[in-house]
Amino acid sequence: PVILYYAIFCYGPMGGTIIAFKNYKPALGITGSKWVGMKYFKDFLFGPYAWRVIRNTLIINVLQILFAFPIPIFLALLINEIKCRPYKKVVQTISYMPHFISLVVICGLLATFCRTDGLFNDFLALLGMERRSLLAEPDLFRTIYVGSGIWQEAGWGSIIYLATLSTVDPGLHEAAAIDGANRFQKMRFITWPGILGVVCTMLILQIGGIMGGASFDQIFNLYSSPVYPVADIIDTYVFRQSFQVGTNFGYTTAIGLLKSVIGVVMITIANKVVVSAGEEGLF
Repeated sequence: PVILYYAIFCYGPMGGTIIAFKNYKPALGITGSKWVGMKYFKDFLFGPYAWRVIRNTLIINVLQILFAFPIPIFLALLINEIKCRPYKKVVQTISYMPHFISLVVICGLLATFCRTDGLFNDFLALLGMERRSLLAEPDLFRTIYVGSGIWQEAGWGSIIYLATLSTVDPGLHEAAAIDGANRFQKMRFITWPGILGVVCTMLILQIGGIMGGASFDQIFNLYSSPVYPVADIIDTYVFRQSFQVGTNFGYTTAIGLLKSVIGVVMITIANKVVVSAGEEGLF
């Protein structure tokens, strides 16, 4: 079933990428549509919105790597140090719970809290600050996006690191304790090396998806025209071009293909860097 899934839904649709090189008309089909070569790639790269959406996609994903990526690692290391099992399970359960809340619900709550009469503005008013629509502020949108993503996914993301930590030999900790190592030293010289390989693998995948790693659903449900200059990413731009502005599927397919090619290049470079550093890469 797994092979069939990837064959039907992942590899099968790859044949449709030829649309990126054709003036696709549904009535004519893929083979009957006129061939236009690299026209749509040039239209996008030399168009007025290319730099904006590429820049925003890179900035938002780099912010996620800098701030959201390390949080699950730190959380897993801290949870692993909890010795009281009942308390440890409670902490894990609480940290996992936001992941199971629908993203639409999360965005709806954020939109309500960020209104001028919302909860966040109530706190700002108590501090003597002016009320304002926080999600309509370009200088705050990325902070709200990254912060809400950390809150929702940090606990869930820590699962893979906790699973890896469970494979670390307890005898190493016992031997280190006999030698006089404290908790921080055991974490630094035993626990951290035990998960470093998994961290490198996850980092490679994160870098590989840097052109498409930002959550389309979350941004689409949070952004509005006032924050387009800082929030409009490639995926939201493609969506608008496909279903709101027009139906030039050849143009939007070309953008998606370009994004995928850049992703392959970046994941290859990241893998080579990790391998050259002495860690095990993806390939």
